[in-house]
Amino acid sequence: MDNQLKHTTVLCVKHKGKIVIGADGQVTFQNTVLKHKAKKVRRLYNNEVLAGFAGSTSDAFSLFQRFEGKLEEYNGNLSRAAIELSKEWRTDKILRRLEAMLIVANNDSLYILSGSGDVIEPDEDVLAIGSGGPYAQAAALALKRFSNLGARELVEKSLEIASTICIHTNEKFTIEEL
Repeated sequence: MDNQLKHTTVLCVKHKGKIVIGADGQVTFQNTVLKHKAKKVRRLYNNEVLAGFAGSTSDAFSLFQRFEGKLEEYNGNLSRAAIELSKEWRTDKILRRLEAMLIVANNDSLYILSGSGDVIEPDEDVLAIGSGGPYAQAAALALKRFSNLGARELVEKSLEIASTICIHTNEKFTIEEL
């Protein structure tokens, strides 16, 4: 799984009443860039939830579909859907082989979900995954604390910074906002 998760950057920020998630567009296989403009973020559940992934694309799409099913089942309750998907992901023989991580967010909450059963809520409303995740997260925390940028600009600038440091992150961003 580690090899799969090293090749992207996804960042989610809650700031000034907005939720923004962004990701780079680079898809790599071993040492080759296969695609520059992949869309790694989605709107789910009547456009009320934002989600982004790092890892295997087909696995992520399967997780998006299951997560949206959980959102439907629990009437859009993000926390409940996240917990239930993580429990199923960890215990199901097929699901637990999926190699991806998700960030999910709505106007109230944001979480990282993983196949090991993690449902992580941040202390400072900033989450990131993928190889460039630590760089984007550090930049976002600094910009959030020491600038007057809005949420979208904060995500854009943080992804730009990550793309100059992480070789697996490009500057073709997809950004969604609530």
